[in-house]
Amino acid sequence: MSAQPPPELVTVTIDGQELQAPKGQGMVETAAAVGIEIPVFCYEPRLGAPVGACRMCLCEVEGLPKLQAACTLTATDGLVLKTAATSEKASEGQHAILEFILLNHPLDCPDCDKGGECPLQDLTFRFGPGSTRMHFPKRTFDKPIPISPLIALDRERCILCYRCTRFSENVSEDGQLVAVNRGASSVIATFEDEPYRAHFSGNVVELCPVGALTSTTYRFRARPWEIQNVPTVCGLCPVGCNVWATTREGKVARILSRNHPEVHEGWLCDKGRFAYDHLRAPDRIRTPLVRVRRRGFEEVTHEEALAAAEAGLREAGSDVVVAFSGGETVEQASALARLVREGLGSDAALLPDDWEPGLAAFRAPLSEIRDADVCLVLGDDPVLERAPVVDLWLRAARRAGAAVVTVNPAGDVRVPPGSAPQVCSALRSGADVPPELRETAERVRGASRIALIWSEDDPTGGRHAGALASDLAETAGAHVAVYALPRTPNGRGVAEAWYALGEARAGPPADGEIGALIVSGDEAASDPRVAELAGRARFVLSTAMFQSDLTAWSHVVVPGTGYLEREGTFVNLEGRPQRLRRGVVPAGPDELEWLARLAERFGIAVDPWAAPTAAEQAELPPGDEFAWTQPDSQAPTGRAAGPGLELVRIRALFSGAAVERVPQLQFQRPPAEVELAWEDAATREIAQGETVRVTSNGTSKELRARLSRKLRTGVVRVAAEHAEGLDDRVQVEKADA
Repeated sequence: MSAQPPPELVTVTIDGQELQAPKGQGMVETAAAVGIEIPVFCYEPRLGAPVGACRMCLCEVEGLPKLQAACTLTATDGLVLKTAATSEKASEGQHAILEFILLNHPLDCPDCDKGGECPLQDLTFRFGPGSTRMHFPKRTFDKPIPISPLIALDRERCILCYRCTRFSENVSEDGQLVAVNRGASSVIATFEDEPYRAHFSGNVVELCPVGALTSTTYRFRARPWEIQNVPTVCGLCPVGCNVWATTREGKVARILSRNHPEVHEGWLCDKGRFAYDHLRAPDRIRTPLVRVRRRGFEEVTHEEALAAAEAGLREAGSDVVVAFSGGETVEQASALARLVREGLGSDAALLPDDWEPGLAAFRAPLSEIRDADVCLVLGDDPVLERAPVVDLWLRAARRAGAAVVTVNPAGDVRVPPGSAPQVCSALRSGADVPPELRETAERVRGASRIALIWSEDDPTGGRHAGALASDLAETAGAHVAVYALPRTPNGRGVAEAWYALGEARAGPPADGEIGALIVSGDEAASDPRVAELAGRARFVLSTAMFQSDLTAWSHVVVPGTGYLEREGTFVNLEGRPQRLRRGVVPAGPDELEWLARLAERFGIAVDPWAAPTAAEQAELPPGDEFAWTQPDSQAPTGRAAGPGLELVRIRALFSGAAVERVPQLQFQRPPAEVELAWEDAATREIAQGETVRVTSNGTSKELRARLSRKLRTGVVRVAAEHAEGLDDRVQVEKADA
């Protein structure tokens, strides 16, 4: 980004201290800069403009007759402000406000989940009057009100700070949490009393400064003096949100946000916040399994599993393929790569996400999306489902005045599925721009700051996005940041670990028998390419937390671990290495230790412990040492034409083994429905919500129709878990036809 001019400084006085502050800076931050605390409840800079709802920040301003809410004031030259520490008038005002807030508050701190870590409790002790004049019965409500399977609402504790509704309105923009009624009858509710079903609903629990909104998965489960908070990184999507893993008695009890302003600004999606409970699933594989003829699997010791794995791999020789899941730490991926490449002499790997190293030239923090003039989103996968926090940054950019242009079958510019490479080629200088892309081309050519988001599975590693970025930087002089969204949490780190041992990009053989297949992680089991390879392999070694169709193909199954049970390094979609810290200890050795012992049998020395290579809140490594190499100028063609409608499979965020095993998250899973364009539905006489039959290649599924005015004609979209067995072309008709 171009350098911003230094802010204009003004002189303000707070409690007798004169200081210089940037003009327009909030007075709460200005006071904090000199060590003066102004207590607040409703104030939260991430939620947008202050609203002065709670009045806890009342201060005396010289020249004004009444007390003012400091959160709504900004630094102006000559402003003289006195807080409750030096002004008796401000102190009396704060006492009155706290007395008013506690008028109907139940004071059930010993029973409240917020007790011990409650801002209201803390500020009452520090700034409150110490006694109350009110001795009449307090108002009560029905409790708790389940506003969703994840969140409970205790209305009698609510102080109407509006943090939760402002988050719903101004940040996530789902508009589902609202304040109803007026005056003393005002209460927080969901819109039309529907369940709060949104990707980021859990953030309101952490925002609430009292115990009004609590998590159903943590409610009555632990007290602050019984827990430990472990700083780590979420390992469920490629954003790499920084989190605190709260543990009690050796088990994860909750996940809280640990604000990294460049990565996620303190927001978490509900998958990252609530899916930790899958670690205690009753069907976890906790003991190694070895296939025994005619008797299925037999539980064995880790030494016996090592011996069986060694025998199977030695028999395969160099005819070995490794399938990564993208959820491994960099250390695990490096150990497995060394075993396969150095110990077994194979270069064949199936990577969930490929990566073009030259894209590091356009590396930038995610926070730069908010400052862009134009955000160009390319790819068939919705950003919200692939990397949800990136969607929040795009919304912040739009609120800041940026033009956010999505180019996909349901975007602002509707193009056929799989067209992202052709769109990149068309937008490059000198290309013949088709009519539907001309306005977009003018926007990106006229912008000085561009954020390019690539949200599509791409065997070229995002090379075409990089080519467009390079062209815009050279010909238009724009500052371009590229964010290629991997399909898996550490897909970028896994690819870098594999290529660090050699540039060979050999994939698995197209046909014929395979000596051995090594499958790392549960997410690899959902890849149809892995299932096809397992059917051709003489020996299959898999690491998994849960039983699946793939473990049924395996000859040796090693118990896997979750990200909260690992030490190591994750590389997020920016290319930022971050430290993953173990929150709880797994029942047996983790994958890295097990791989080290297996590699030792093949003469490869692997460190069984992850070194502390990344800081807790890592900085983004510099990208200027990377040189960009232009890809082939010819973009790949899209899908072949044919009869029927084109099917786009949407990989939903709330899917996978972790979500399936958390009961409270089931309502978030994608419904069994097919999204149709209104025009296609009209020609087939299909109504909204009607049951339809989707067929292709002998496979038939009955799904509910959801009609969309944004979707391109001739295209349908189905969640991947409801599209099994369907080809890229499908027929859609009424179920009773």
